Amino acid sequence: MPAEKREFQAEVRQVLDLMVHSLYSNKEIFLRELISNGSDACDKLRFAALSDDSLYGDRPELYLEIVQDKEARSISIYDSGIGMSHDELVDNLGTIARSGTRSFLASLTGDQQADAHLIGQFGVGFYSAFIVAEQVEVTSRAAGSDEAWRWASDGQGEYTMEPAEGAPRGTTVKLTLKDGEEEFLEPFRVSALVRKYSDHIAFPIKLEKTVVETEGEGDEAEEVTRVETEVVNQASALWTRSKSEIEDEEYQAFYKHISHDFGDPLTWAHNRVEGNQSYTTLLFLPEQAPFDLLLGREERTGLKLYVRRVFIMDAAEQLLPTYLRFVRGVVDSDDLPLNVSRELLQENALVRKIRSSVVKRVLDMIGKLAQDDDRYKDFWSQFGATLKEGPVEDFSNQEKLLKLMRFASTAGDGDAQTTSLEDYIGRMKGGQDKIYFVTADSYQAASNSPHLEVFRKQGIEVLLMYDRVDEWMMGHVREFDGKPFQSVAKGDIDLSNMENESDKQAREQAEESAKPLIDRLGKALEGQVEEVRVSHRLTDSPSCLVLSEQDMAVHMQSLLKQAGHDMPGSKPRLEVNPEHPLVQKAEKESDDERFADWAFMLFDQALLAEGGQLDDPAAFVRRMNGLLLSE
Repeated sequence: MPAEKREFQAEVRQVLDLMVHSLYSNKEIFLRELISNGSDACDKLRFAALSDDSLYGDRPELYLEIVQDKEARSISIYDSGIGMSHDELVDNLGTIARSGTRSFLASLTGDQQADAHLIGQFGVGFYSAFIVAEQVEVTSRAAGSDEAWRWASDGQGEYTMEPAEGAPRGTTVKLTLKDGEEEFLEPFRVSALVRKYSDHIAFPIKLEKTVVETEGEGDEAEEVTRVETEVVNQASALWTRSKSEIEDEEYQAFYKHISHDFGDPLTWAHNRVEGNQSYTTLLFLPEQAPFDLLLGREERTGLKLYVRRVFIMDAAEQLLPTYLRFVRGVVDSDDLPLNVSRELLQENALVRKIRSSVVKRVLDMIGKLAQDDDRYKDFWSQFGATLKEGPVEDFSNQEKLLKLMRFASTAGDGDAQTTSLEDYIGRMKGGQDKIYFVTADSYQAASNSPHLEVFRKQGIEVLLMYDRVDEWMMGHVREFDGKPFQSVAKGDIDLSNMENESDKQAREQAEESAKPLIDRLGKALEGQVEEVRVSHRLTDSPSCLVLSEQDMAVHMQSLLKQAGHDMPGSKPRLEVNPEHPLVQKAEKESDDERFADWAFMLFDQALLAEGGQLDDPAAFVRRMNGLLLSE
């Protein structure tokens, strides 16, 4: 059968060019990536064989082998794992687009070291082979199949597919090296790289070495050269070893293996639980968030589940809640059945106990990290928005999660999210019994919100929340440490217990004198607002919108409308500041039509200040122009 010639899918040439040039200084990582892929293939076969041991055929051993050929200038990595069919080779190797190529390219910084961190996050680890190879051949036979196929490419935009006769089960990746890459043909160099990056792999990694010995004695002595195969890694699961035996470098290498992250983890926890149920957990917090963290709620890649060192599944979402999807690691149970299915896993009592333990350990890790302000600031910048999903999804841990939250504040330093709720309570004014906050779609919108004016005047701190998840989170959180939360943009704000008697009298007098104006504004805006009131929030702005406690913030309503969602028809309350010159001008207007223009301008300005969307922007401009020209 003639070889099929196919083109890679869109943008592959650009990615391969990046692999060869931008990441060239990190060329040795290709070996780590290919060994990791081979280890995963062996894991998958071992699990599949639990229900069908015929997949092993007459070769039950699972291992990897590295073969160097100096004459052919090639290095081959073979694994006896699950292998790939024709279609799987095309799907897995013929398209990088499945791994998010556009996002990958958009994330590049131009800095070689920084860009190298992106490799595993986008699933392009296999293509790192082209850093050192001028030609890559992948020969694979799927377990249980008699057909083998060879995939080949020089990385220039095309690849070929053809049948491969006599190939063993599993996959061989053969790299024909470029000039100048001869170091990877030296056994000692490859052996050192295996020990550096892949010593923790649970399957033997074999490497051929040449041994020269002298046979015979005296004049009859002669040198005999023979090739031997030795296992160059420890070939034992890292998490099964005692913590005292494991160096930090080994933990870091293992993290890179399971996460395909080029950087080191921020921290980790390794624990063995003994008792009625026995299991081991090895959990890592990454230093950098993956590119799709906030978008990837459905695509889980968290914990690997093993049962008695047998791989079961790669993304055990039942062991980790969605808001902790950035955690990487391994759970190995001695008590779950080996043939456990996803359905059984969801209903297994032991799984619920393991999940509870995993969540507790992760939150404890984060809690310890929070004691170091500088490190936690970096962690929060990467994972804070994801962690904010926790108080909604995990009510049993809500108080513990709220202690980990960090926000910007009117008493803080710019947009830095460094204020904890405990810090806020410690700074509360005498007589203050609530935690005040405002949500917006940006820091600027939050910090400049007209709702903050009276709080700034009275020196009351307000938390500034501008992550998209904040509005959703605060809709499900009622209090912290006995102090209720209160949005400054919703419901009635009662600061009377912090007012003196003269302030109270001035407020009551202002309400009484503004009553005719309030009645006129209410009639002009009938159908647009629930009611019009004198505001006790405003000191500098003419007007603001106030929602009921149950209503969604205006900026979120606007966002959902743009996404095509129908919003409930609730109406806001308009509050006006009778001391503001614009409101006083409106009050003096005797013409009803022009007064209505003033009323709608006050309403539209308040809506825009909240991040809302005008139903008729042209009418707003027309009214404003008319009022400006009438002066």
